[in-house]
Formats: sequence, C-alpha cells, structure tokens
Amino acid sequence: MKRIILCSLALASCMMLRAQAWTLDECIKYALQNNVAINKNRVAEETGKATIKQNQAALWPSVSFSTAHNMTYRPMEGGTARSEGGEVVVSSNKVTYNGSYGINMNWTVWNGGVNHKNVEQQKLQNEISRLTTETSELTIQEQIVQLYVQIMYTREAVKVNEELLKVAEAQYNRGIQMHKQGQMAKADVIQLEAQLQNAKYDIVNSETQVSNFKRQLKNLLQLDINSNFDVTGDIPGDERPLELIPAAGEVYAHALTTRPEIESAQKGIENAELQYDIARRGYYPTVSVNASVSDAHNSNSTFTYGEQFKNNLGLGAGVSVSVPIWDARKTRTAKEKALLQKQTAELNLEDKKNALSSTIEQYWLNASNGQQKFVAAEAKNKSQQESYKLTDQQFRNGLKNVVDVLQSRSLVLQAAQDKLQSKYTTLLNMQLLKFYMGEKMDL
Repeated sequence: MKRIILCSLALASCMMLRAQAWTLDECIKYALQNNVAINKNRVAEETGKATIKQNQAALWPSVSFSTAHNMTYRPMEGGTARSEGGEVVVSSNKVTYNGSYGINMNWTVWNGGVNHKNVEQQKLQNEISRLTTETSELTIQEQIVQLYVQIMYTREAVKVNEELLKVAEAQYNRGIQMHKQGQMAKADVIQLEAQLQNAKYDIVNSETQVSNFKRQLKNLLQLDINSNFDVTGDIPGDERPLELIPAAGEVYAHALTTRPEIESAQKGIENAELQYDIARRGYYPTVSVNASVSDAHNSNSTFTYGEQFKNNLGLGAGVSVSVPIWDARKTRTAKEKALLQKQTAELNLEDKKNALSSTIEQYWLNASNGQQKFVAAEAKNKSQQESYKLTDQQFRNGLKNVVDVLQSRSLVLQAAQDKLQSKYTTLLNMQLLKFYMGEKMDL
C-alpha cells in the first residue's frame, strides 16, 4: 500500500510539473487572454461601443418629466378671495399647498448634420481602438517569442557547458594523478582546478539567465511569484537556420496591407478629415422643436383636484432656429486645428511605414547575416571540438601542458557560443519575418 501511495504521489507530482511546462503556442494563447495591457485596450473598445450608443441616441428627441410641490404659510392673512390663473381662490387656511407637473420634449432636428457625423466619427474611433488592441496582441507575441528563444538558446548553452565541465573534471583528476607521480607541478594543478571552477560557474551563470528569462516571460503572462512556471519544447535542429529566408521586400509589401498599426494610422487621417467636416458645420444654423404638457393644482382652490387638473391642463409646442453670426472665432479655430491634426496624422502614417520598413530590414539583415555566420561557426565549432579532443588526449598522455589545454578550452567555448548565438539569432529573425508575413510562429 505504501508503494502504491508513493507511486501515486510521484505520478501526481510529475503530472503537476508537466502541466506547468508551457509550449510557445500555449504561452501566446494565455498572454492574449490575460495580459493586462491587452485587456485595458479591450476595455477601451467596450467604452467606445457605449459611446456610439449615446451618440446614436442623440439623434432622437429627449423627453423629461418634472414636478414641483410648494407649501406657503401666511400667518397674518385672513379669509380672502383672489384670482389665480383665471379662477377664484378662497384662502381660508394660512397654510396652502400647490403642485405642478410637466412633460417636456426637445429635439434638435438639424444642427448642420453634426450629430450624424459624431456617430460616424465614433464608429471610426472604435475601429482605431480595435486596431490598437490587435497591435498590442502582435507586440506581445513578438516579446514572447524573443524570450522563448532566449530560454532555448541558454538551455542549449547549459548543455554545452555541462559537456565542457565533464572534460574539465577529467582533466583535473588526471592532473592530480600526474602531480602525485611527479609529472606535473602544483601550480598547473591549481590552474586545472580554476578551469573546473570556471566551468561550474558558466553552468550556474547560464541557469541564472534561464531563470531571469522565465521571470520576464511570467511577467508577460501575468503569472505571480507562486506560479511554478517552465517552458517546454524540442531544441531546434541545426538544419533549421539553413531554411529559406523570406525576401525583405515581399515581407514589407505584405505587412503594409495587413499590419494593424498601418491601418490605424490611415484611419487616423480619415478621422482628422471627419473632424474638419464637423468643425466647418459650426457655421450652419440649428433647428430645434419642443413640446410640453403641463398641469397644476392648489389646496385653496374652490375646485376639486380633478376639476383643477382638467382646467389647468396645458399643451405647448414650438420651433426655434439659431443662426451663428459671431462665435468668437471658435469654428474657424476648430477648422484650423483639424487641418493640423490631419497633417500630424499623415506624418504619423509615414513614421509608421518607415518604422515598419526599418524593422523588417533589420530582421532580414539579422537573419541573413546570422545564417552566414552559422555556416562558418558550425565548421569552426567542429574543427575546435576535434582540436580540443586531440589536445585533451595529448594532455592525458603528457604530451600537452596546462596552457595548451586552457587555450584550447577557451577556443572551443568561444566557437560553441558563436554557433549557438548565430543559430538562434537566425531562427528568431526568420520567425519574425514569417510573422510579419502573417504566418504562425513555431519553433
């Protein structure tokens, strides 16, 4: 029974750890749902939807109900009769009460079409908000894949350092034996020990970098400190960086028609043009209609409440026209600001295009140069690996000294790092180019 329980707990622990290891696709999907910046943009979208409903409602009449109730105390007044509103009111009580009721309707029939333009402008603004959300979603995906690649790169570096550690340990043990046999000086053994400690430090340093990259990735995913987070995925083979790199011009042409930041900048120009159209309508007249229903009653009236409501019932209607003559330059200033806003929006579009072009060109250069470096680094790494193995064998046979070993280790470590850096630089930038082509990032 104890064995069964222990096995069950071990299996549950393994499943728990496995469940916390996220693939790149899982990281992206989770971030798109839970990232705070993205959700803030989605809230802004909902706010825009509420605003457009309000603007649409402004096209229709507004109706309000009002009522007033007043008490009057006349301590010095006796029984008198007076006329109020066409009827005789006999005051036999020093305290009087009167109430009034009214329903009012106001409708702006025409204000130069500003209300309709406000609806149109808010629809455009809602589109810009949606595109802003899409832009933030794409940005977060780029950040995630960059961190994910950094983690994969550093993990592979850890494996390289672990292999070098094994060799350093063997060399140190061999050095101790040679020292005991009188074939190696104590100073050389100390150098071998320093090499061993450096190899251990390289592993610890790489593992620390992995932890830091995972912390940054957790932050993008909005996971707290108590989350047992890790990433999983197969280490890309050395054939992946040799794949065909998309042409920069082709990527840019596709991105111009699909990237949300470009479309958002274009709609910014449309928004400025619409704002100018709204501003110039400040010269137009405004036509409004109104209607009302009112009634009242008084406690000192000789009529009953029902008779008062009947007698005091009033219906009203009217039309008002407002023609602007001088508005202290408000309309003209609004037009000028709208034109300046349009110029700013046009410059913003050019800036977005230039930034997009520069980004894609940089990704292409990184991928292209990285691919060429990888080919050279791979050949160099193989050569240095063979050289290091030969040096190690010669050292164990007493044919090479410690200086030769340290130099060879430094060269092989540098070659391995160059290979890994060029490999993952190429992979990352190739994935980003494909991403700008609308393809899914997948390592």
